[in-house]
Amino acid sequence: MTAPIGKRPPSETADLNAAAAAGTMRAMENTVNPWTLGLSVVVPVFNEEGSVGELATRLKAVLGAMGTTWEVIFVDDGSRDRTVEILRQENLKEPRVKLIRFRRNFGQTAALAAGFDFASGEIVVTMDGDLQNDPTDIPRLVAKIGEGFDLVNGWRVKRKDTFLTRRLPSVIANALISFITGVKLHDYGCTLKAFRHEVAKSVSLYGELHRFIPAIASGMGVEVAEIPVNHHPRTTGTSKYGLFRTVKVLLDLITVKFLLSYSTRPIHIFGLIGLGSATAGMLIGGWLSFQRLFQGVALSSRPILFLAILLVIVGVQFVTMGLLAELQTRIYHESQKRPTYTVRETLGI
Repeated sequence: MTAPIGKRPPSETADLNAAAAAGTMRAMENTVNPWTLGLSVVVPVFNEEGSVGELATRLKAVLGAMGTTWEVIFVDDGSRDRTVEILRQENLKEPRVKLIRFRRNFGQTAALAAGFDFASGEIVVTMDGDLQNDPTDIPRLVAKIGEGFDLVNGWRVKRKDTFLTRRLPSVIANALISFITGVKLHDYGCTLKAFRHEVAKSVSLYGELHRFIPAIASGMGVEVAEIPVNHHPRTTGTSKYGLFRTVKVLLDLITVKFLLSYSTRPIHIFGLIGLGSATAGMLIGGWLSFQRLFQGVALSSRPILFLAILLVIVGVQFVTMGLLAELQTRIYHESQKRPTYTVRETLGI
C-alpha cells in the first residue's frame, strides 16, 4: 500500500527527523564553540593617543606574519584624549582591530577582565599600550605556550624605567610576592603575558589583582613559565603608576594569599589566630591565678591581668569570625554552584 499524498511512511519520517536532529547538533556545535581564532591580543589603554596608532601598525605587521587568524582588542579605560578617535580610524582600516570603550576609568584590572571576556582566540596575549612592550615578542610567547605551558609571563630583564621610583620597588614587590605565593617569577608587573583560552576565561579579576594573575592562576593548577622580553623607554604620554603603588601591592598581596590558601577554609586562618590568642590569655591568666592563690601577690595594680582578659576575648572573637566565614563560604559555593576545583582535561566524558 502506498502512503497518502502529502504524508510519508513512519520509517522515512523517523529517518528524516533523525537527520534533521543530527544536522541541528552539528550546527549547535559549530556555533557554541567560541574559539574561532588562533590569537587574541588584549591591550588596555588610557590616554595613549601618542602611541596607539603606531602600536596597531606594529601589531598588524607581527600578527600578519605569524600565519594564524587573529584579532587585537583595545580596551579604552575612559580616555579623555584622542585615543578612541584614533582607534576608530584603525578599525576602519582593519576590522580585526577592535575596540571596547568603558564609560569611565575603571582601572587596568577591569580592562583586562573585559578583554578576556570578549577575546575569541585559542591563545590570549596581553600587553601595555604605551609601546614599552614589544610586539615582536609575541611569537616567542606563543611558541612557549606550544611547549605545553598554560601561562607565559614576560620578564623585562633590561627594564627602561627609573631605578628609585619604578625598578627598586618592583624588585622588592616581586621578591615578596614570590615568597608569599610560592610562584617564583622575576617580573609580576610585566603586562606582556600569554594565556591559553581556558585560563584567561577562568581567572576572576577585580580590584587591582591584575599584577597577581600568575599567582591566582597557579591556584588552578596551571603550568606557568617566564621568558625574557624586550622593554623600551616611554616616549609618549605619562606613566599611570607611582611609588605609592607599592603600598597597594602589599595590601593586595594579603588578599591574594587569603584567596589562594584559605578561601575555602577560612576557619584555618581565623581559628588559628583565635586559638593562639585565647591560649596565650589563659596561660597568663593561669599564672596570675597561681600567684594570687598561692603566693599572695595582689593583682589589682597589674596591667597584665587586663592583657590576659583581652587576649581571651580576642581569641573567642576570631574563632567566631572563622565560623561565620565558613558559613558564608558554604552559602557562596552552594548557591552559585561554584566548584572548589578546576578540571584540566576529560576523557570519555
